[in-house]
Amino acid sequence: MSSTELPGVQAAAAAVAPTVSAVRVADGERLRSVSLPGIGLNIRCRPGDRTGLPPALYVHGLGGSSQNWSALMPLLSDLVDGEAVDLPGFGDSPPPDDGDYSVTGHARAVIRLLDAEERGPVHLFGNSLGGAVATRVAAVRPDLVRTLTLISPALPEWRVQRPAVPTGLLAVPGVASLFARLTKDWTAEQRTRGVMALCYGDPARVSEEAFRHAVAEMERRLELPYFWDAMTRSARGIVDAYTLGGQHGLWRQAERVLAPTQLVYGGRDQLVSYRMARRASAAFRDARLLTLPDAGHVAMMEYPEAVAQAFRELLDDSGGS
Repeated sequence: MSSTELPGVQAAAAAVAPTVSAVRVADGERLRSVSLPGIGLNIRCRPGDRTGLPPALYVHGLGGSSQNWSALMPLLSDLVDGEAVDLPGFGDSPPPDDGDYSVTGHARAVIRLLDAEERGPVHLFGNSLGGAVATRVAAVRPDLVRTLTLISPALPEWRVQRPAVPTGLLAVPGVASLFARLTKDWTAEQRTRGVMALCYGDPARVSEEAFRHAVAEMERRLELPYFWDAMTRSARGIVDAYTLGGQHGLWRQAERVLAPTQLVYGGRDQLVSYRMARRASAAFRDARLLTLPDAGHVAMMEYPEAVAQAFRELLDDSGGS
């Protein structure tokens, strides 16, 4: 075991999955699991209102899960047959056997899922880390992507915003284990409020019911022995992707995306700078831009109606499904 791994994580992850609280399933959703060589994936399904609708796949960000899309998916069920994936090590998906939490590793998991089920091409959605993953998928496998919708995608910035620095520090060996020790007495409610203060433009918009669900999910995640390892390695994967140049750099890959693209940026985003919207609009060759001045990092949770309307307009502009 390398010195950068948290003690006992590798052995715990390799053991039988721990007994933890059940994952929440909203009305109209169902869960299914997919077993592929080396990875197992939990899929949250929101079937379309009628048969024959084109498929959509939703990819969450760092520390998130498929539940991040539960507000948006029902608003688009008249247009798409929606599925949201829990990336390896997040939500209800176990860690990958090879421990690869890089952006490329997550993109490979998405590609393998789509190839195995012959579900593509899909309308692909991504938020934050999921936006970087979706960009890479669209660049290297254009045959799998009909349209691309990116909400605060984690694309490289030279001047990272100050609130995002702690996330980047998780990539530094030893920091995650130190943080885990320093915060061991924090309650799930305290942690949840901290996450919402960082990710939402206005945390007061979160309903009491939604907050209770978020606290319950935080409690469930903290029961997982690999929680900090997944966070650490995925944060390291983002940092590595930011420093990667050449044809494999994310901005170069953005330029290669052929699919019609909808970009969504929040004016109060503390993690992905609002100023990156202009660069992203120039990088993606067929891009449309929605800016939400009061939104934070998770516009699909804060302003799902606005994001849904932007997707509808993307479809109209690109000639339908």
